[in-house]
Amino acid sequence: MEGQDEVSAREQHFHSQVRESTICFLLFAVLYVVSYFIITRYKRKSDEQEDEDAVVNRISLCLSTFTLAVSAGAVLLLPFSIVSNEILLSFPHNYYIQWLNGSLIHGLWNLASLFSNLCLFVLMPFAFFFLESEGFAGLKKGIRARILETLVMLILLALLILGIVWVASALIDNDAASMESLYDLWEFYLPYLYSCISLMGCLLLLLCTPVGLSRMFTVMGRLLVKPTILEDLDEQIYIITLEEEALQRRLNGLSSSVEYNIMELEQELENVKTLKTKLERRKKASAWERNLVYPAVMVLLLIETFISVLLVACNILCLLVDETAMPKGTRGPGIGNASLSAFGFVGAALEIILIFYLMVSSVVGFYSLRFFGNFIPKKDDTTMTKIIGNCVSILVLSSALPVMSRTLGITRFDLLGDFGRFNWLGNFYIVLSYNLLFAIVTTLCLVRKFTSAVREELFKALGLHKLHLSEAPRDSEASKPSANGHHKAL
Repeated sequence: MEGQDEVSAREQHFHSQVRESTICFLLFAVLYVVSYFIITRYKRKSDEQEDEDAVVNRISLCLSTFTLAVSAGAVLLLPFSIVSNEILLSFPHNYYIQWLNGSLIHGLWNLASLFSNLCLFVLMPFAFFFLESEGFAGLKKGIRARILETLVMLILLALLILGIVWVASALIDNDAASMESLYDLWEFYLPYLYSCISLMGCLLLLLCTPVGLSRMFTVMGRLLVKPTILEDLDEQIYIITLEEEALQRRLNGLSSSVEYNIMELEQELENVKTLKTKLERRKKASAWERNLVYPAVMVLLLIETFISVLLVACNILCLLVDETAMPKGTRGPGIGNASLSAFGFVGAALEIILIFYLMVSSVVGFYSLRFFGNFIPKKDDTTMTKIIGNCVSILVLSSALPVMSRTLGITRFDLLGDFGRFNWLGNFYIVLSYNLLFAIVTTLCLVRKFTSAVREELFKALGLHKLHLSEAPRDSEASKPSANGHHKAL
């Protein structure tokens, strides 16, 4: 009987492993297909030649797609775990959800950590060096020569990074135990390196997320139809149509020798057509869309931002009085044993909404920063080098998202796998400073956003606008004249 029980246990373990592997593969396949369509939408079509460079571009495209799929998996990791915990808590003995268990969740976290390391340290550097390689001088040109050069560059880069990490770790913690552990590549080196990368990702999120939270109002304002208050859209469309016809006549009357004037007029005509399209869209929009959707979305964004700052403030108080609020050092009851929120499934849904909102805001804030403004992809006109840069940036942000969400107290779900082993997560002063900086910077960005128009008018009233004490608005619409030729004012 004992032998039969042991065989039965082995069979169950084998079937569970096969089932979990199949689920992971199907989930990743869906993410890979979606990522492929996203990248091909922005990839420059002129890169599709039928030669050696075409093969290199295809390989780089596959690696970039793989990285973007891993990034999407890292973003969905925490929401999927929260939903799974609530489902298992609500239906503990349901036969149809037996595949959703703690083993599957732990496996997904471990795979996300493994693939994030693989993409960040191997695949993306290989794709970049492979794309830029030409082969060593004296060797026969071809794919093999480019692969050889890429591998040599990867080895040199690995030695450089490992050397920097060795020196940094020796300077920070200079004792015999740490020096001996430095020679253990797999158990210490790579986790320590990924811990440094995660800290850099969290610092980048600390910089991007507050900026994105304030920029979300501007972005949604461009996507939605604003209410028409004291505006005559028919008159504006009529004026812009006359301007379009005048530019078209001027363009037809110029000779082909005046190339500069033709290019300038074509650009101006394109801007006029874009503005006309926006005005026509505003005119065709229904009264519900103009007067209800836009205010509702703005109020919703304001509520989500307020709740995020409020949760961070509560987490700061919890850190000061309760040690269990630290993201490292405490372990919860486990998956499916207790709800993570006092409000049950509603609280879990709110946490998921806030996590996605913070991720979208961080991406918006990332592309809003002047240093990363050139990284913005353009439809059908983005080079593979820029695609690789975008994939690496999104991977760093998405890998740090679960850590930031747990550090800020947005969720109480314990970090699993290598995500919960970062040394800096157990440092009280780092975690507290991170929460304080996030709350302060977010508040300052929001205050600056909502008082910018008032400050501009005050500077104009006091005659200080000529001194350029306040920055001009970065929005393109704020500096353009309206359709009737008058500049927008408060």
